[in-house]
Amino acid sequence: MPEIRFQIQWADGSQDICYSPSLIVKEYFLPNTEYALEDFVQRSQTALKIASDRVQAKYGMPCSLALNQLRQIEAKAAQYQNMPKASVQVIKFLD
Repeated sequence: MPEIRFQIQWADGSQDICYSPSLIVKEYFLPNTEYALEDFVQRSQTALKIASDRVQAKYGMPCSLALNQLRQIEAKAAQYQNMPKASVQVIKFLD
């Protein structure tokens, strides 16, 4: 399966490199696009769960890296949920 990483910027300006075991994230995010925090988390949940499910279909077990990445996104997003108009920018895909 082709894996991909994508660079994001959080509401406070900090950046992270996120991992997906599938290119499905390209269907949920666009480079140089800002997403409301809740929208970004929901898109991440959907895309990374699909990615993990694809790994499970192929290899018989879910992708722990994708699920761990999702947990990290959810945990970091929780830090900004009380910030008015918090957003996350998807900077680029790192193919």
